This record gives sequence, C-alpha cells and structure tokens, in this order.
Amino acid sequence: MKSGVVAGLLQLFLGFFGLGRFYLGYTSIGGIQLTLGLIGLITTMLCGIGMVILVPLGIWVLIEGIMMIAGAIPDASGNKLH
Repeated sequence: MKSGVVAGLLQLFLGFFGLGRFYLGYTSIGGIQLTLGLIGLITTMLCGIGMVILVPLGIWVLIEGIMMIAGAIPDASGNKLH
C-alpha cells in the first residue's frame, strides 16, 4: 500500500529525477523524467540552454506532485494511494 503523501513529496522535491513515479511503479515515466532532468541540468551547466527543458519539466513535476498528494494518480497496479 503506497502513500500519496510520500509519492507527492518525492515528486515535488526530487521529481526532476523521477522518484515519485519510480515509487509508484511507473518506471517508464520515471525514466523519462530522470533523463530529461539530467539532460536539462547538464546543458544548463554547460551553456544555459537546458532551462528550455527544466522549466516545462518543473511544471510537470509540480502538477503531478499535487495530484499524487490529492490521490488522483494511482500506483502502477491501479491501486488508490493512501
């Protein structure tokens, strides 16, 4: 039984690395968020253009974190979060 609060907080604070999604069992979406986060961070450090990736990713992560806390996103098995 997964916690919506834990998933949401992981997503809000470490969502750039996909941890909220990995916690819920969504490895594909977690991998996409991890890849985008790493590419965004690396390209921001090198030339600053990574903000084009990080800003939309940040909005995505924020919305998902709130939805996880609200219980609107189930775990990968379809079970509601508690």
